[in-house]
Amino acid sequence: MEAEAVGSSYRRWAPIYDHTFGRITRPGRRRAVEYVNTRSGSVLEVGVGTGLTLPEYAKHLRITGMDYSHEMLAKAQDKVERLGLEGVEDLRQMDARELDYPDAAFDTVVGMYLVSVVPEPERVIAEMARVCKPGGEVVILNHFARDRGFLAWLERVFAPFANLLGWHSDFRKERIMGAPGLELKDETAYPPFGMFTLLRFVKSG
Repeated sequence: MEAEAVGSSYRRWAPIYDHTFGRITRPGRRRAVEYVNTRSGSVLEVGVGTGLTLPEYAKHLRITGMDYSHEMLAKAQDKVERLGLEGVEDLRQMDARELDYPDAAFDTVVGMYLVSVVPEPERVIAEMARVCKPGGEVVILNHFARDRGFLAWLERVFAPFANLLGWHSDFRKERIMGAPGLELKDETAYPPFGMFTLLRFVKSG
């Protein structure tokens, strides 16, 4: 998926995202944040979107968010100001393939429903690993393609419409495995129907 297609898609999604895809993904998102809240220090959310997770982070965390879409970030900034989210230190627009942060800058780096919507997800994961501190964690929540069953058939049906939908329905988990410096520690399926999977990686020292 090209960056222009991503930007165009999320300009269309921004006004209605919270009440459409945001509702579908809420259970998995909530559980991912519950896990992140058990950690400490600084958190970078890559692809923060409209900021649906921002009010859910624990107050002891220092949150930074980035997204490619200006329209999505405007929604996120509105939430920060309207809800007085003091733990959110910064929201910035940038390309996830070239994060404008130094090496080892964050204790936890999170990407929710991200890797199937970005161009070159392998580069994105590598960048997430780069800005994560040694001993820190990279947490990925996403839908991954299945090999069989009705959902696998639906994934193949929607696959040609990736640029229109803004995400790849047939995204393979293998594409983001094996990033240098990351070791998979846990894999958990979340509702609805086990459709979304949480991957927890630890950054080697």
